[in-house]
Amino acid sequence: MNPEIVNRLLEINRTFYTAFARSFADSRPRDQPGFWRLLPYIPAGGRLLDVGCGDGRIARWLEAVERPVIYQGLDFSPAMVALARQRCRALRHVQTTFRVADVAGPAWADDLPPASFDVVLALALLHHLPSFALRARFLGQVAALLKPGGTCGLSTWQFLRAERLRRRVVPWSAVGLSPEVLEPGDYLLDWRRDGYGYRYVHLVDEAEMARLIRAAGLVLVEAFDADGREGNLSRYVVLRRSAMEVPEV
Repeated sequence: MNPEIVNRLLEINRTFYTAFARSFADSRPRDQPGFWRLLPYIPAGGRLLDVGCGDGRIARWLEAVERPVIYQGLDFSPAMVALARQRCRALRHVQTTFRVADVAGPAWADDLPPASFDVVLALALLHHLPSFALRARFLGQVAALLKPGGTCGLSTWQFLRAERLRRRVVPWSAVGLSPEVLEPGDYLLDWRRDGYGYRYVHLVDEAEMARLIRAAGLVLVEAFDADGREGNLSRYVVLRRSAMEVPEV
């Protein structure tokens, strides 16, 4: 994909989350059935990185289920990070730090020690990264942050499974783009709560996910569908870094 188009799609989402950070965060349920399927992979006392943390709802959920972890949350939206700090300041069992980091940039992980996290979560994030190349680079960076034997939990939005969400798809002409400059699976969805906006979303199918996993050198442990009114609006994959790997110095 042309870098100018990548940047245009990223800017659509930056604009959306700047304008609707609180409205979007307040529209999300406190937890999801898929979270509970991930819980056995999150060790008590472990180091957890939550990439695309939003308002810190994973941290608050871990507090509610009394799973103590050393938690670091990253999000590209300063408004979301501010909400996360506010909403997580009273947590007692989960030690939280939050910072602004844009994973669309190549250097977002440079100040994080390699092979230092027991768990990395990137929930509802991958489908907002435009181009296969960017998604593959991101997952490779995640793999490098995992300890040998560490676990990565991903979820991607399968919005075409619901008629109510298919109705939110709008033509690319609404933002002055042509479908010919995009990749298969790229969509533009509208937002109608507390105003009107657009989001770029990519539909990550099973074939693409398999390619991404291979490119990152990770091992698939489990895959399942969960969440939403239909119970299948998110596709989760649990990945593992080989325990035999020696961390790079």
